[in-house]
Amino acid sequence: MPSGVLFVHNNFPGQFRDLARTLMARGVPCCAVGQGHSGGLEGVRLVRYNLPRGTGKDVYPLAVRAEADLIRGRSALEAARLLASEGWDPAVIVGHPGWGEMVFLKEVFPNARQVAFAEFFYHAHGYDVGFDTEFIPLDAEAPFRTKAKNAIMSLTYSEADAIVAPTRFQADSLPPAFRPRARVIHEGVDVEAIRPGPPEPFELPDGRRILPGTPVITHVNNAMEPLRGLHIVARALPRLLAEVPEAQVLLIGNPGRRAYGGNPPEGKTWRDVCFEGVDYDPARVHFLGALPHARMLHALRLGTAHVYYSYPFVLSWSLVEAMSAGCYVIGSDTAPLYDAITDGVDGRLLPFFDVAALSEALIHACRNPAASMAMRLAARRTAVERFSAASGRAAWLALLAEQGLSIPAA
Repeated sequence: MPSGVLFVHNNFPGQFRDLARTLMARGVPCCAVGQGHSGGLEGVRLVRYNLPRGTGKDVYPLAVRAEADLIRGRSALEAARLLASEGWDPAVIVGHPGWGEMVFLKEVFPNARQVAFAEFFYHAHGYDVGFDTEFIPLDAEAPFRTKAKNAIMSLTYSEADAIVAPTRFQADSLPPAFRPRARVIHEGVDVEAIRPGPPEPFELPDGRRILPGTPVITHVNNAMEPLRGLHIVARALPRLLAEVPEAQVLLIGNPGRRAYGGNPPEGKTWRDVCFEGVDYDPARVHFLGALPHARMLHALRLGTAHVYYSYPFVLSWSLVEAMSAGCYVIGSDTAPLYDAITDGVDGRLLPFFDVAALSEALIHACRNPAASMAMRLAARRTAVERFSAASGRAAWLALLAEQGLSIPAA
């Protein structure tokens, strides 16, 4: 009789780490399929697959992504067959369809219910593509390339018994035909561990220390890229630094990391591009790179204001963590943020391209830190109410039980 869960993720465990751990703690058997670089998770039988080849040289350009996804799908099929030969017969398959791995799995486990994760359905218009063409101009073929990226993912959604999107924005990005099966379940953050705390001195790489009471602006941008507004932040800094001479800026992220928003010009990072021509004081603008999680939270708790900007794309965990830590968030007035922030209630939302508005908001925050206290408290409440890992965990378990998974009581 089918039992347990098969997780499918290109880089397992990915978004399923907490869910897999929760199920195993309840005694639910779990196995997984992932590509060769998957990190794995203790206690989960993981079959890693490697690609037999890359895409062909003469493939029609608009079909390159589909071919790559089908190659991954066939490789994942063989990995699933290996699990079946070992006696695995999952009741439910939970997977991320974005790279194609789920597309053929019904051929191996025809009776398993399928729950597909909806991270982002690509659109040629109205979302991230064409939102900001300063660095990556919108050529005539871009809409076709964008829509073609959905081909294999759409096949998976067409067979899914349920679809899970972390936010309403992400659920609404799905085509109307898929939305009736969509649930909004954010995986959440540990709001008990990530909570407001007293600011403490922050030591910079050069040994200097930023003391509590100093006006500090924080910005977390994993790949240091325009998609998360780095160019807008950069251009807002000169006025801030001139009018608030004691202000310090902490920029967190790895400029060498692969960006969601495309590649920078040859030989440059997006950080280079975003700060090109910007006159700023390097003694007060600190590029910290990727930080250990605890040190990132240390920086956030010291901050006077936290800047989070985004194209119409996936909402970052870093925003939710900043809200959970009680930060005063100054964000962009773009659709993903509407799921987290109401302007003037639990943060500010400003027009994405209005550099002057961001400068003014940062200056005001530094000069009047007490004015944001109500929004800090509200941000914390919103994080607890909407983005608690415990709530997300409970919603996932309820959904899997609806799909027929037997889950012992805790």
